[in-house]
Amino acid sequence: MSKNYPLTDPDRPWTRHYSEGVLEGFTLPEESLVDMVETSIRKYRSKTALEFFGATTSYEELGEQIRRVATGLLKLGVRKGDRVALVLPNSPQHVVAFYAVLRLGAVVVEHNPLYTDRELRHQFEDHGATVAIVWDKTVEQIQNLPADIPVRTIISVDLISAMPLSNRIALKLPVPKARKARAALTVDTKPRSGSRKVLTWKTLLNNRPLRRRYPRPAAGDLAAIQYTSGTTADPKGAMLLHSNLMANAAQGVAWASGLRLGEETFYAVLPMFHAYGLTLSLTCAMKTGSRLVLFPKFDEDLTLQAMKKSPATFLPAVPPIYDRLAAAAAEQGVSLRGIRFAISGAMNLPLETVETWEAATGGHLIEGYGLTETSPVALGNPFSPSRKPGTVGVPFPLTDIRVVDPENPAMDVAQGTPGELLIRGPQVFDGYWNKPKETEAVLLNGGWFRTGDIVSVDEDGFVTIRDRIKELIITGGFNVSPSEVEEALKRHDSVEDAAVVGLARSGGGEDVVAAVVVKPGSGFNAEGLRTYVRNELAAYKVPRRIVEIQELPKSLIGKVLRRHVRDNLQNGGHPATPDEGTAPTNAQNNA
Repeated sequence: MSKNYPLTDPDRPWTRHYSEGVLEGFTLPEESLVDMVETSIRKYRSKTALEFFGATTSYEELGEQIRRVATGLLKLGVRKGDRVALVLPNSPQHVVAFYAVLRLGAVVVEHNPLYTDRELRHQFEDHGATVAIVWDKTVEQIQNLPADIPVRTIISVDLISAMPLSNRIALKLPVPKARKARAALTVDTKPRSGSRKVLTWKTLLNNRPLRRRYPRPAAGDLAAIQYTSGTTADPKGAMLLHSNLMANAAQGVAWASGLRLGEETFYAVLPMFHAYGLTLSLTCAMKTGSRLVLFPKFDEDLTLQAMKKSPATFLPAVPPIYDRLAAAAAEQGVSLRGIRFAISGAMNLPLETVETWEAATGGHLIEGYGLTETSPVALGNPFSPSRKPGTVGVPFPLTDIRVVDPENPAMDVAQGTPGELLIRGPQVFDGYWNKPKETEAVLLNGGWFRTGDIVSVDEDGFVTIRDRIKELIITGGFNVSPSEVEEALKRHDSVEDAAVVGLARSGGGEDVVAAVVVKPGSGFNAEGLRTYVRNELAAYKVPRRIVEIQELPKSLIGKVLRRHVRDNLQNGGHPATPDEGTAPTNAQNNA
């Protein structure tokens, strides 16, 4: 399939709004992620690459660990093109594992470590990885996957082993606070034996790097499979090539014009198993030779503690994180000055959040837009006075857009008229893993990707999101498929039918809300249904509230009209039931 990119960015009307220096010397990388990280290892050898609870890893040490783990994986039979599953929170081991897998020409498959058995089973069945590198708290979950799933070797990762000695000692103290903190990070009991072999992360690190050359990947090879929710109940695996991820890293670095190579400090508060965190932590930070400070989940106190030692200069996040961090910093008297770049995504960015954050930091907070299928960032507001709050900005370098009739994507609509957004650029994915029909439906001739989002574009090229065709729900920075939640509800004995929608919450994002029809003779128990779904799906997918209705509105062909359900709930729904566990206020509550 032809993938043509804009030939000359200056010909595009929106480029005049780019920050100074964005296009200066910008070229599309023609190398793999392995080439990129090895260049940084050579160039920034003595500088700190990773920081985790104060423990640091230099670029030279990072390179040595990558080579050792790659050798260990090679001995386990991992070869070029094989898929290797990662089920890890943010940690030094996650970074090392990611690049070690790629070094062999193999393919990384990222997973949320808080997924349920059902969710993990679908993904493991789909990608067929035989080796999984997992958080020790999820080893037993992977061990208990059905025998017909091909994973045969599990590498258990203990996060505490990457912490400083003082932290490791403190976590062993026989006091409730230490026990609670330790339980959140690791398990003290070994998993029950099973048919799958379980090795420790230390086993991989103990390998001496082989002298012979590894089967290095090319720029056009598959690098990662990222699962993304769609209109169907089962998530699809988006195939991201080395060239896709390299292009997006280069675009992101160019967009933040003024980055000081080898001098910046990135904060990884977004999960790296999410495409947003992957690009802005695993690739952008490493490409620029930055210090990457890793947090297994977002905690404002831990983040502010890190600010005292290694102040952030680049902090990608979602709006609730900026709100919580600014409020906590003001309360504790911790300075946020020096965070020059902040890119918000996944939900709309309120103007009051921007004003509060920029007053606290002296830097810029801008909104961007993208999807897993675009690696993920495709648009962004400039880091300059030409930005337009309320919009998601303009296309990145070498990225083109069209706005078309959603019923006829070959027909462009008039400027300013709402229509479906199409994106073309080097960051657009290569299709869905093992799903040619679904790929054909969204990748059109010429490499145009159908986003499913309804937008309008002004005369300067700034894009405003109006609606979503796909009806995905965005909560806490994560996409939730309504169909997936509906299917889980309908598996309950009392539920005849269900419709799940997203209702806007103050401050941005949406709450997952369900309307159910109860079977005759069955009672309605909202909390019982929420408890049931909590055992089926990840916490952020559990409806914040569930209401009973007598009948779902349907079209003439029997399709549930979710928009009507959403409108009815907005106009006359019951008050939400507070539940911090199932309605995360930020993406990291589920990291």
